[in-house]
Amino acid sequence: MNEPQPPTTATELPDGAVRLLDADGTLHQDPRFTPYLAGLDESALQRMYRLMATERRVDSEGTSLQRQGQLSLWVPAIGQEGAQAGALTALHDSDWIFPTYREHLFALGRGVTPGQLFELFRGAAHAGWTAEDHRLQPYTLVLAAQTLHATGYAWGIQRDQAGWDADRLQREGQIALACFGDGASSEGDVHESMVFAASFNLPVVFFCQNNQWAISVPASTQTRVPLAQRAAGYGFEGVTVDGNDPLAMYAVTAWAAEQARTGAGPVLVEAHTFRVGAHTTADDPTKYRTREEEAAWAGVDPMARLEKYLRATGAAGTDPDGFFADVAAEGERLAAQSREAVLAMTGDAIAPLDAVFDTVYAEPHPLVAEEKAWHREWQAGFADAADAIDAPDAADEGSRA
Repeated sequence: MNEPQPPTTATELPDGAVRLLDADGTLHQDPRFTPYLAGLDESALQRMYRLMATERRVDSEGTSLQRQGQLSLWVPAIGQEGAQAGALTALHDSDWIFPTYREHLFALGRGVTPGQLFELFRGAAHAGWTAEDHRLQPYTLVLAAQTLHATGYAWGIQRDQAGWDADRLQREGQIALACFGDGASSEGDVHESMVFAASFNLPVVFFCQNNQWAISVPASTQTRVPLAQRAAGYGFEGVTVDGNDPLAMYAVTAWAAEQARTGAGPVLVEAHTFRVGAHTTADDPTKYRTREEEAAWAGVDPMARLEKYLRATGAAGTDPDGFFADVAAEGERLAAQSREAVLAMTGDAIAPLDAVFDTVYAEPHPLVAEEKAWHREWQAGFADAADAIDAPDAADEGSRA
């Protein structure tokens, strides 16, 4: 059996990977996926770039805030903007997104404010936003659990849309997008989700951002073949895409969403990209990867690639310099607003930690009440007498008994 060969350079794509836009801004034709670019007009292209640029600026602000002690943790996504911008633009507004903890562009693009995003990482809120308002579930910190959630939700979508004809599915049908990384691909939850999705032909797109490093473990340790090839083992199609090519990401995700939306079943999209920063602000990537690798990936930066395309085609408008300057200024405004929002998260602005127990179930649950009572006792052990927390209410006392 022929073993797959490792890439000769850090940025080399696996055989068969889809790329439409080169690093120098040159656009290529692909008979299967180029037709989907017809859905990208000048306005959509400009919004895609704007989302990438503003997310990157807010992302940098998140790292600064964490270093200054204003956030408990931050999870950088710099370098992955092209994968997320292309995928998000290809979805319908009614489609549901099930993120991990690095899908910041998805969040901002769906109307979540930077302040709401930072609430989670400051520990000021349980989630930061209401999922129904944005068709975006709260971030999932339990690795790969969101793939189960997305698959289950897709099963519900399928039942709600039972009996719809092809035309109505195309117009109104929903899908679920299940986000995960190359590291999470080794989790059993991903396997179980794909088995179930394939068995019931569910309207779900599995969206893997292969950013080359699962904390300190390289993608080559996670798998000996492109991750997209795993889909064949479950009975559906997988496609590897240049994740730093926003146009290819849009076209392939639009195709995959169409397949899932119209009843053709699940699809796996693997975005071959790179995490420029640390896994989280608790990580030091210099311990496990080289500066040469980072420099190589900097040469295929997705923002620079799209900017070259917008300028070359005139899609940045009649005043391209003005457009890019306006985008940069918007990023600075968002960063300033983010900082103001975080610094205001004090006192009454922060929900009490024990309130988390009240949102586990819709109705009271004796085991949760017991855990809440234990938490309050533990918390009281750290309080000064003058700042002691209120005594547990009668319901808590009863549950403790």
